[in-house]
Amino acid sequence: MPSRAPWLQLAACAVLAWAWWRATPAIYVPPVLPPAVQTPAPPAAAAPAPVEPPAGAAVESASVGANSVEVIVKANDTLDGIFRRLKLDLADLATLRALPGLKRMLDALKPGEALHLTQRDGDLLGFERRLNPSETLKVSRDDQGFSADVLKNPLETRVRTASGVIDRSLFEAVTAAGAHDQTALALAQIFGWDIDFALDIRPGDSFAVTYEELFENGHFVKDGTVLAAMFRNNGRVYRAARYVDPTGAANYYTPEGRSLRRAFLRTPVEFTRVSSPFDLHRLHPILNLIRAHKGVDYAAPIGTPVHAVGSGHVRFMGDKGGYGNVVEIDHSQGIVTVYGHLSRFAQGIHVGSRVNQGELIAYVGMTGLATGPHLHYEYRVNGEFKNPENVHLPDALPIEDAWLADFKQKSAPLLASLDGATVITLVAR
Repeated sequence: MPSRAPWLQLAACAVLAWAWWRATPAIYVPPVLPPAVQTPAPPAAAAPAPVEPPAGAAVESASVGANSVEVIVKANDTLDGIFRRLKLDLADLATLRALPGLKRMLDALKPGEALHLTQRDGDLLGFERRLNPSETLKVSRDDQGFSADVLKNPLETRVRTASGVIDRSLFEAVTAAGAHDQTALALAQIFGWDIDFALDIRPGDSFAVTYEELFENGHFVKDGTVLAAMFRNNGRVYRAARYVDPTGAANYYTPEGRSLRRAFLRTPVEFTRVSSPFDLHRLHPILNLIRAHKGVDYAAPIGTPVHAVGSGHVRFMGDKGGYGNVVEIDHSQGIVTVYGHLSRFAQGIHVGSRVNQGELIAYVGMTGLATGPHLHYEYRVNGEFKNPENVHLPDALPIEDAWLADFKQKSAPLLASLDGATVITLVAR
């Protein structure tokens, strides 16, 4: 039988070899790395750039914890509602309204206008509102309470001359010439004693006007004062220049110094049309009889303001049969004007009241014998009925002789600017 000794020796050697391997520490071989790259040191930390707040967001003010907010007024907005939306103290609003003369400047907000408010923890610290192109209301708060100032906004004045030919309306022609509604209204007021702009305007009439334009920081704001004007109506030319006399009163005069104003306005109401003219043989629309219509009927919505055409005293006010509610004004020198079919009378008007030219006296209605809302207007001279549309209206006083030379010197370049105007003709439609 073969001997097993060699096998036993071989097994013993294997055991000893395994025990020796387990007892020997492992040798660490570091990994091979790429050459080190030199990295520049980071720059010193710079101050962070300021971050602009988004439009409409609250902007931190100089006062700790205070912020300013711009509010764009919406339709039917009130300051009370705005204070509630911003969670501001309503007691602050009551305090503002109690300041002398401030309530009028705070109320009647206009949709689209911007209000600037500064607040802290619900307390109002400041308030700004643009009252008009030249004035800003600024309210501030300190330890003594609120204070208010009206700041003047610097406006640049430029003089411009525009001209045009009327196709359909004065407003359209003025707009086409590059001016605005304020200038069209001014022209109608300046020449309104000689020209009825509702009835007398014809296609082909023309105008030229030298007026001021107002700018703020280079941006157009609005048309300003008319300095001189020319209007050609049905072949007749009217001219006017503005003059501020030594007393500070400003009026418009012809080149000769005659006032363009009259002692009476041509019409007492802004109307849409003449619904019935002066006619001594008119067929009455209700009585169906031939009855003289000794005045002019101006169609206008109920509630349209009615103004005194001249200064005088109220001699009658009340109901007068077919006239309905009526006001009669005695202007002296035998002149009486009558206003009929009124819906109501203006506050403060009563028999014996002194009224001035242009003063509100009543409102259009359809009381008495009336088929629709309109004003019946009469002009009487010594008891005789005159046609209000063409009756001669007495002039206002001319420039005093002592000021006439000064007026002519100052008005000459203004009137000359009208002669050099290039007339813009509208394309007929």
